[in-house]
Amino acid sequence: MNQEPSPTACILPATEADLPAIAHLAGVIWRAVYPTIVTIEQIEFMLARMYALDKLRDEIRAQGIRFYRLIVDGQLMGYSSIGPTGTPGVCKLHKLYLRPELHGRGLGSRLLQHAEAEARGLGATRLILAVNKRNARAIAAYQRNGFTVAESVLTEFGGGFVMDDFIMAKHLKAVAPVFS
Repeated sequence: MNQEPSPTACILPATEADLPAIAHLAGVIWRAVYPTIVTIEQIEFMLARMYALDKLRDEIRAQGIRFYRLIVDGQLMGYSSIGPTGTPGVCKLHKLYLRPELHGRGLGSRLLQHAEAEARGLGATRLILAVNKRNARAIAAYQRNGFTVAESVLTEFGGGFVMDDFIMAKHLKAVAPVFS
């Protein structure tokens, strides 16, 4: 665990105006983290497909996906997104990424807990996510935060690439109302 002082961090909703910065940050993070998990060719193919601005705008406008920015000391350092699944009471965590130099400081867990709270606010009682089976660090982080492996899936992504993922899930406890 990194013992540097805790940075000033906040989580804010993202708008369409924030999408170019999120897409740029995705490229920085993916190129730093994923070469030990998938090929460079797959990284570039997936970034072009998943982070094209038209795709991200469609996620917000048509799919009801909400994006959030992790701002650390005034800089965009991470992001997440959640959205409906079509199954009542179930939300999906679509994205959760943090710059690698901030790993181990609790900021990923904070971003995850924020996503859980937002999902509960949308009426979800279960939050699911997909994580590459070879991403041991992310799997361990999700497990530390109460997620368990629900299933194993292999999905064709196009371009001859597949996503070999675990679907992880967490039951979201209802928050008791606060009365004053």
